[in-house]
Amino acid sequence: MHRTRTFIASLFALAAIFIAVPTAAWAGSPHFIKSATTVSVSGNTLTVSGKEAGLGDVPTVHLSLTADALCINGGGHHPKAVNKTGVATDGQFPVFNGKVDFTLDGTATFTPSCSPPMTVSFTNIKVTDTTNDITLYIPGTFP
Repeated sequence: MHRTRTFIASLFALAAIFIAVPTAAWAGSPHFIKSATTVSVSGNTLTVSGKEAGLGDVPTVHLSLTADALCINGGGHHPKAVNKTGVATDGQFPVFNGKVDFTLDGTATFTPSCSPPMTVSFTNIKVTDTTNDITLYIPGTFP
């Protein structure tokens, strides 16, 4: 009888420890799915869509997009004038089953304007998950 009481008391003590100690969130292994990333340009607007996985049970992630925008002349060259600007945008995205699908749009504003026959190209594109401190670098110049 004494052993039974000791065993039951031990079980209650163990249960109290599990109840009192908060459980750690499943951290996962955050990473961008490079093959699911697309980049498009329409006028002065850059759009990057993609997927991030391995997010565990966090409810949302904060993503930011940055890039350099270049005004390219009719000869296909970027004059070394002041017609270069940066693009930056961000957003909060809900996580479902440890994954997030995202689309970020950034619009370049030039002074003086980048008007036809000049066109806009984007380079040094990166998407950063500031929640998990990881960055996806997208090489190349678009379009």
